[in-house]
This record gives sequence, structure tokens and C-alpha cells, in this order.
Amino acid sequence: MTEDSTLPPHADEAPALPAPAEGGAVTLEEVAALAGVSTMTVSRVLRDQAHVTAKTRDKVKAAIAELGYVPNRLAGALASARTRLIVVIVPSLGNIVFPDVLRGINAALEPRGFQAVMGISDYDLDKEERLIETMMSWRPSGWILAGLEHTPRARQLLKASRCPVVEVMDVDGEPIDMAVGLSHRAAGARMAAHFLAQGRRRLGYVGGDLGRDLRAAKRLQGFEQALQAQGLSLCARELAGGASSLRLGRGSLQRLLAAHPGLDGVYFSNDDMAMGGLMHCLHAGIAVPGQLALAGFNGLEIGEVAPQRLSTVGSPRYEIGQVAAQHLLQRLEGGQPPAVTDLGFEFIAGETA
Repeated sequence: MTEDSTLPPHADEAPALPAPAEGGAVTLEEVAALAGVSTMTVSRVLRDQAHVTAKTRDKVKAAIAELGYVPNRLAGALASARTRLIVVIVPSLGNIVFPDVLRGINAALEPRGFQAVMGISDYDLDKEERLIETMMSWRPSGWILAGLEHTPRARQLLKASRCPVVEVMDVDGEPIDMAVGLSHRAAGARMAAHFLAQGRRRLGYVGGDLGRDLRAAKRLQGFEQALQAQGLSLCARELAGGASSLRLGRGSLQRLLAAHPGLDGVYFSNDDMAMGGLMHCLHAGIAVPGQLALAGFNGLEIGEVAPQRLSTVGSPRYEIGQVAAQHLLQRLEGGQPPAVTDLGFEFIAGETA
């Protein structure tokens, strides 16, 4: 009895090769006909199941290669209720932050045969909800999302999916399932401590819409709480609309200093904005850090190669993505990774604060 003996008699006898549909993709039936086996045997080879002889498996693989057949994974998912897709929703690809996270995710998923499918929310929780609802139809095996804040319906949808969910970049809150990231409140407090240690007391803030960038809002909260513990408070803030950028940071600092010329330090929501602020200072002849100290967040390469290394807090972006995907895969295999994984941050003293 051979490994294929579970098939009905004559199941592997080669039928006539059907003519491919004009303009259509190669079908499972065409592969079976060319290999001289049943469609069930082709399916077994595609799923890497047992009960197929090595000789038969080689014939099927040769037919697949000759015809250029690509399996319909979605059709298989509808039968099994799951694909090997992992939905990843991030707020932006406007700087290197989230591409680094995605590289980490892909490094863990790809060797295991999983594929990330990405959505961009633009820091809009309603848009994130719509993305989740749309991507539910793809029957993903898991979800990776930036941040711990979502609309009530988005949370409901994620729980109803009955898949592992990993929220990344933040641990200041309660996760739906698992969280991998860092404490933004602690990062803000650490930078405030540095400003204070340098004798800075008249501090301002430059950032974007805090109602959208919720992690930046948490960093500012930690920064202000550290000031309040020393009997101080922010003297001024400049909140600009639009995506963070060098241009936005430069213009925002210019406006802030025009309204509050006595500031001796400015905390920026991120490194892009801070580097724009540094460029304004270079243009305006403002001595950094002598006259004005500047600091950001993220630890981007642009801050490392600036004429003066930017004072900032580095986030372990690649590692966050990698660990998040590893934890998700562990859950799919029946494991129990930690509910919250705080990977911390790196304080970078730099030369601007």
C-alpha cells in the first residue's frame, strides 16, 4: 500500500488537460491534469500534508512551476476561517519610525510563512475603525496596531475576531490582549529631568495635534508632571496642525519664540520637529544650547548626524515590531507571552540641551 492509497481508485489517472480560461489564472485542475494526479493530491502537496509519495510530490511541484500556478489563499481561508495574513495598522509612514517597526514585524513573520498586510490610519481613530472593519473580511490570523487607544467599536471588532491582538509603541494603559512598547510618560519625565539638571526653568513645547498624536500627548503629560514636582510649569506651547516635519518644526519654533522670547529651553514632540527648530536657530543666530536648549523624541539618524547631535530619547522601534510579531506567533501556537512588554528607551544627552 502506498502513501496515496487513501485516494479512490483511478483518482490519480491523468484526465485530459483542460483549456485555460482566456485571460484567467492557472487553476488547480490544470495543475492536477499536467501532473497526472487528482486535485485532492495537489491540495495535499500545497498544504505540505502527509500521504503523498515523494515521486508524486515532485510531479506536482514540477507542474506548479511549469504552469506558474499561485494558490488562492483567500479561498483556502474561507474554508479554514483563517489566512496567514497579519494585519498591521500604523498611523503614518511619513518618517522612519513606523517603517522601522514594520521591518521588525516582517523579520519575525516572513520566516514563518506569514505576510503583513498594512493599513495607514493617519492618526485618525475613526479611519482606523474603518480599516479594521474592512480587513476583517480577509480573515487575518492576528492584528498589530499602533497605540492603546481605539474607538469602542474598533475594540469590539478586534475582540470579536478571536485572534491575537498586539498593540505596539505604548505601555501606558490597558491592552486589549498584548502590548509591546515603552512608557511615553516616563520618556517625557526623563527629558524634563535633563532640562532641569541643566538649569533650564523657562520651558516651552512645540508639537502637533495632541488629540490625534496620543503618544506625544502622553510624553508631554510626563514632562509637565516632572516640572510640577519641582514647582514649575510650561511657560508656553505651540501646537501646529498637519503632519510633523522639519518645515513645521522650524516655523513653529519661530512663532513660539516671537511670542515668548524669554524661553531657555523647548521640548519638541519628536526629532523631525526638533531638527526643524535647530535649523531655525542656526538661521536666526540663536546659540544652542547656550541661549536655547532643544530636545526631541525617537532617536532618528538625522539627529545623530546633525552639526550638533540632537538631545533626544531613542525608541527601540525595530525591536518593538519584532517582539510584537514573535508574541503574536507564540499565541497562535498556543503559548502565553506576557500581556505587557516594556522594552524601555535610551536617553541620548546629545549636544543641544
